[in-house]
Amino acid sequence: MYLFAYAQTTNTPGVPQSNPLSGLIPLILIFIVFYLLLIRPQQKKEKEHKKMISELKKDDYVLTSGGIYGTITNVKPDTIELKVDENTKLTLAKNAVIQVLQKPISNQ
Repeated sequence: MYLFAYAQTTNTPGVPQSNPLSGLIPLILIFIVFYLLLIRPQQKKEKEHKKMISELKKDDYVLTSGGIYGTITNVKPDTIELKVDENTKLTLAKNAVIQVLQKPISNQ
């Protein structure tokens, strides 16, 4: 009799084991969404900024990260000289330029 009871317990199917990769799928999806929404757009902006910095030339009218508007009078490998007013020139890092603008219309 004990033999039959033992046989019945060993033949019952166990709990089916889940796939170990099923726990990784949500993490992979989160990483893909994170990459598409945050990392990729930032890399694109950085690439465009580097291109804009490499194309700076004399007489470009620019806006700096400090909010200063001026005209480039001299371009060096890492710096630019910016004419802000008739007698005011500033030396700035090229990376401080955030936008190249059209020339302002002078009121003279």
